Amino acid sequence: MYPGQNPTPPQGQEYIPPNQYPAATMPVASTTTPASEPESKETKAARATAQNSLLISEIRDSVVIMKDGSFRSVVTCQSINFDLMSEVERGGVEYSYQQFLNSLTFPTQILIRSQRVDIGPYIEKLSKIRTENDNMLLGVLMDDYIGFITALAEDANIMDKSFFICLPYFSDPSFEKGIQKTKNVFKELAGGGKKGPEVTKIDRATYDKATDELNRRSEHVISGLAAVGIRATRLNTQQLNTLYYNFNNPDTALREPLVDFNKLATLYVKKAEGPAPGGNI
Repeated sequence: MYPGQNPTPPQGQEYIPPNQYPAATMPVASTTTPASEPESKETKAARATAQNSLLISEIRDSVVIMKDGSFRSVVTCQSINFDLMSEVERGGVEYSYQQFLNSLTFPTQILIRSQRVDIGPYIEKLSKIRTENDNMLLGVLMDDYIGFITALAEDANIMDKSFFICLPYFSDPSFEKGIQKTKNVFKELAGGGKKGPEVTKIDRATYDKATDELNRRSEHVISGLAAVGIRATRLNTQQLNTLYYNFNNPDTALREPLVDFNKLATLYVKKAEGPAPGGNI
């Protein structure tokens, strides 16, 4: 049989062209997509975003308001070189730090954070100084220095350490005592615990009391660290926004830093109510 020639049907059977086969006997490749099953609770929990896992309701007046109705303030402090001190200086620092810890009447959280440093702006600044310099010898030295810094940043991650002290305040004293016995903390932080309320309602008296108490606690910590020889300051609203943004977006924060919304001056057009003059809408 040659290509294109119809096959000879067996005796007693009628020949049927291939394009006239019954639909049930045609070998057709299946292109039907199986129906998708509804997502389970575990699947939805796995797709939970960082926004859903945050326990923060609002940041205002240098105070962090949590979804459970509690409050936080954050104090940042500088480090001191303890290894370069003499034995007498070390003893004084240890004694002062012991006195500072004994003076605390409220819970505190000490946090040490390591963050990758973006040296791109520093290299751009050096390159700008290099172009404005007319001294040939200094120009050659700066080119070598820029090349060294660039190669060092590519081979190793340049890290910076930051030190923070978180000061909580709970409007309910019994809740402050029970927080010491909380279990499954990591499960709650990951969004697997009981979800807090979407809107946190706090009356003015409770808010004023919380801000006053956090102000007192922050001043107590700052003065206590000053006795140790550590300079400390309290983070304001914009600094708190930047801190939590960098914590929850470590990779994005290097490429897209959080801007200061108070410095933005964007013009916008607002649609007026009612018909425009002249009868046009």
